[in-house]
Amino acid sequence: MAYHLEGQLLEVCDCRVLCPCWIGEDPDNGTCDSVLAYHFDKGTIDGVDVAGRTIAMVSHIPGNVLQGNFRVALYVDEGASQSQQEALLNVYSGKLGGPIADFAKLVGEVVSVERAAITFDVHEGRGTLKIGEVSYAELEPYKGADGSTTTLSNTIFSTVPGAPVFVGKAATYRSKQPALGHDLNLSGHNALQSVFVFDG
Repeated sequence: MAYHLEGQLLEVCDCRVLCPCWIGEDPDNGTCDSVLAYHFDKGTIDGVDVAGRTIAMVSHIPGNVLQGNFRVALYVDEGASQSQQEALLNVYSGKLGGPIADFAKLVGEVVSVERAAITFDVHEGRGTLKIGEVSYAELEPYKGADGSTTTLSNTIFSTVPGAPVFVGKAATYRSKQPALGHDLNLSGHNALQSVFVFDG
């Protein structure tokens, strides 16, 4: 086994709630501009401990999500060592197989790989995600009639294969990434959270 990762996902995009990409429909605007981050509470990749690290991607999806050709900028948190960064990039490039490899196949171009200060905070279903000066989002979940968090599972597309996601919205979503055409300042759009375990 090349890797075992346990952690949390935060994701926002410029689709309305709920992002149709997850059920294989075309994005609301014809394209989808998103930011997502994976924070690892525990995990190892080829023997490298990556607990406490975060990797994020700012993405432009040019059409239907299942057609791929994503353009992405990758960000590794500035606290990562060189070996941790290399290990994380090996997973998220698909080189090490496993559940992340299918997701990685949808990426057509990586426009940049950078280090950044990443804030990843989730407390009682509310989250804050900040990637350097590039992206900032505040997320909150939807709740069911019984007070539990609304959950989405068994979707045709997922950024956390095998794990359910908690449906929410972003009170704030700002993203500036010129190489991807991002210049966003939105409120009330799609947001998702998840807790995942990946073995590859």
